[in-house]
Amino acid sequence: MSDLVTTSMVSTELTSADLESILQSTIQLAKTAGKLILEGSQAIQWASDNNVNEKKNAVDLVTEYDVRVEELVRKEIQEKYPHFRFIGEESYSAGTRPPLTDEPTYCVDPIDGTTNFVHGFPFACISLGLIYKRRPVLGVIYNPFLDHLYSGVKGQGSYLTRGSAPPLRLPLSSQPKPLPSLSKAVIAVEWGSDRCERTIAAKARSFARLAGNPVQGVTGGKMTHSLRSMGSAALNFAMVAQGGLDLYWEIGCWPWDVCAGIVIAQEAGGLVTGSHEAFAATASSSAFGDVTEEILTGRKYVVVRAISGDSGETSTDAQKRIISEFYESVEDAPTN
Repeated sequence: MSDLVTTSMVSTELTSADLESILQSTIQLAKTAGKLILEGSQAIQWASDNNVNEKKNAVDLVTEYDVRVEELVRKEIQEKYPHFRFIGEESYSAGTRPPLTDEPTYCVDPIDGTTNFVHGFPFACISLGLIYKRRPVLGVIYNPFLDHLYSGVKGQGSYLTRGSAPPLRLPLSSQPKPLPSLSKAVIAVEWGSDRCERTIAAKARSFARLAGNPVQGVTGGKMTHSLRSMGSAALNFAMVAQGGLDLYWEIGCWPWDVCAGIVIAQEAGGLVTGSHEAFAATASSSAFGDVTEEILTGRKYVVVRAISGDSGETSTDAQKRIISEFYESVEDAPTN
C-alpha cells in the first residue's frame, strides 16, 4: 500500500481547454527550471574538480539543487494555481506527505536521473505531472542538457520538441511498428537504488534471461536485441513514447518519477500497467491499461510502445501479448 493517503472530495473541474492552458504554463515552468538544473550541473562539475578546497561536495550540491528546483516549481504553481495540490520528491522525503485526492495535484520530480546529473552524463530532466481525479492527465518532461521537451495531455496527444524546432507528434514513426516477440525488442531496465542481495539478485537473473541466448545454455533466454539503462525513469518512459524503446520495466520508482511519462506514453499509443499481480488482475478486463491510483502509487511499472497487431490482433492485444511474454521471463522483487 502507498503512503499517500486518499480522500474523496473534488471541487475543481478541469476542461480540455483548461488542461491546454495548464500545459503551456507547465512547459514554460519546465524551461525555467531547466536553466537552474544546468547551473547546478556546472556547479557540481566545478566542485568535483576543486573538491579539496570546497566546503560543499557534489552530493551536497545535488541535494541543494534538487530542493531549489522543487521550491522554484512549487512557488510558481502556488502563485498561478493556488488551489492545486502538490506532491514533490524532496518535500515528500522531508516528511511533507499530502493526501492524494480528486483535486488537481502536481506530481514533481525536480531532477530525475540524479546519478547522471552528478557525473555529467546528459540524461537528467525535470518531470512535471498533473494528477486529476486520481489519474495522470498531463505531463511535461524536459532534458535541458539536450534541449528535448516531451509533453502530453490526456486526449490531446503527446509531442517531442527539440530546441526551437516545431513539435513532433509521438510516436515518431508514421505508423506503429510490429513487435512479434521480445527477441526483436530493445528494452529499458534499471538497477535502481535498492542494492540489497534479494533485489539485485532477482534483477540480475531477470536481465540475464532477457539478454541471454537459449541456444548457448541460458535457460529461458529471450535474446532481446539489447537492454538499455538511461538512468532516468522519466526519460525511459519518454523514449518508449517516442518509439526508440519497445518496453521499459521498473521496480522501486515513485509516482513523481513516472506520472508525467505515463501520460506522454499513453497519448503516443503506449500502454502502462503495474506489477505482475496488477497485470494478471486486469489483463482480461476492461480495466487493462487504466492507470489507477493503485498502479500509480504501486512502485512497479511496465510500459510498452504502440504496436501494430499481427494476424488480426488489435494493438492492445499485441501489447498484452508482449507484456505477458515479458512477465513470464522476469522475476518480481520487493520494494523498500
